[in-house]
Amino acid sequence: MNNTSINNLLINGIRTPVLSCAPNECDHEAAVLFLHGNPGSFKDWQRFVPQVGEFSRVVAPDMPGYGSAERPKKFNYTVDGYAEHLHALIVELGIKKVHLVLHDFGGPWGLQFACNHPELVKSLTCVNTGPAPDYVWHDFAQIWRKPIIGEIFQFLSTHWSLRFFLNRDNPKPLPLEFTKLMVKDIDWGLSRGMLKLYRATDLAVLTKKLEGQLKQLNVPALTLWGEGDKYVPVKHAQAQKEFFNAEIHTMPNCGHWPMIDDPELFESLLIPFLKKQVGAEQTEPLCA
Repeated sequence: MNNTSINNLLINGIRTPVLSCAPNECDHEAAVLFLHGNPGSFKDWQRFVPQVGEFSRVVAPDMPGYGSAERPKKFNYTVDGYAEHLHALIVELGIKKVHLVLHDFGGPWGLQFACNHPELVKSLTCVNTGPAPDYVWHDFAQIWRKPIIGEIFQFLSTHWSLRFFLNRDNPKPLPLEFTKLMVKDIDWGLSRGMLKLYRATDLAVLTKKLEGQLKQLNVPALTLWGEGDKYVPVKHAQAQKEFFNAEIHTMPNCGHWPMIDDPELFESLLIPFLKKQVGAEQTEPLCA
């Protein structure tokens, strides 16, 4: 049995909702942490949190500016700012051993955190994200990175226009409920922070900065990638072997959100990997 809950934590003065689940008895200093990207939230992972919660403590936060988290004007909307917030969250939760599952911009946030605090990180799962030395921003990002034009684009966006473009770029239509939940969280606070984040980030420069530290992490790594991703193309999947001893799986007929496009296949690849890594951290059975 496990217990699932949503708790609102105050991390450096910022209200940060966290979806949590754990077996009734387990090592609470070890946890799997699911980290969403842009424009995501912990709802991206809500199908998988209870499953992982059968054998490990698991947490999935809404990061500042996203989901139901606060959107403070003065937050440091950079990769460094999010990595620092993630560390403060992990400390607040009392986690000493973390297995990171990262998607989209959660990749840069989580990898920067891992380089800052390698002693805490026990495994990495990167979902359509990871170091990309020759990455070229996708069309939306190029618009968002332009002052004024990015603001106008965000202001004029609607659920149906967003859904049209997302489905145009995806191998198959995304579930209507998924895009509704995504749009429900989009307001000017989210847009303001997101524009700052994209304008402050150069992924090629970030990869170069972290390259040596990533290669020295030496933790088990899993890469899952939708073959039809138009935003972070699947060609970057094999590049992960340059940085990690990574087990790599590409997922057919999936786009940028493979956990939504084919949740059954995603489960079949993710859950065994996490069970193995969490189990490897235990000197005795995880739960009584």
